[in-house]
Amino acid sequence: MSPGVTVVHACQRAGRGGSPTAVVEEASWSDAERRAVPVAAGTSHAVFVDASQHGVVALRFFTSTGELPACGHGTVAALAVLAERAGTVEYETLLRSGGRTFPGRATGSGGRYEADFDPGPVELRVPTPAETGPVLAALGIRPEAPSRVASVGRPRLLVQVPDRLVLAGLAPDLARLGAACDRLGLLGCYVYHPPGADGRAAARMFAPSIGVPEDIANANSTACLAAHLADQGVPALAVDMGDALGEPSTVLARTRPGPAGPLVRVGGVATIKGSRSPD
Repeated sequence: MSPGVTVVHACQRAGRGGSPTAVVEEASWSDAERRAVPVAAGTSHAVFVDASQHGVVALRFFTSTGELPACGHGTVAALAVLAERAGTVEYETLLRSGGRTFPGRATGSGGRYEADFDPGPVELRVPTPAETGPVLAALGIRPEAPSRVASVGRPRLLVQVPDRLVLAGLAPDLARLGAACDRLGLLGCYVYHPPGADGRAAARMFAPSIGVPEDIANANSTACLAAHLADQGVPALAVDMGDALGEPSTVLARTRPGPAGPLVRVGGVATIKGSRSPD
């Protein structure tokens, strides 16, 4: 990977859309410089990649407002760049971020890769009405909507709506939503409709508290949904996102039983769009 910024469109759907993500080789960046990278690159997130330690690649994730302990589509983007640099059709490595080490892999060539990784254990619980009330009000969703607090790295609220029509019509009050999430310590709110028999669903992720009013693709929240639905007999998901933003994206997740709950793999297809020197 040459020095500079590589823009990767992560979690594309049928070769289109995806979440543009800045992938940057680690250097002596200040946190202020790291926060400036996604702004300069025109992306919501940036991932800083340190492959200097043999056998383990360290990742750090930033938005314009600060550092995140994890970023799913950023991990997919980093794996695509690492696979391209390795020059192999099948690439596997250990990744480190958020205080944990986990496996990731990518397959493909020519700047286009399918990548997935282990997002870690998902913690799920039923929220109280005091938690859901202000968030659902800001979203414009009925207060009895089925919800779960799900955490992988940071907690977020999963909210179920009946169908794609309701999902597409959401127009949340982002200021109220951000304030509610801040009070409750939530990363944001992932609104979805239940998958069909083929495992296909759709979702929208709102995270104004971290400077992302709506995320084009959110892999870690999809991993949380996969863990939530695993007990309902849904072993694999393909979740469409980004349509409201004109960037069609799909996040893929699958689960298998584990000793302490479902084990999840999550990822998507990523295309490397090009590199440039940072400003």
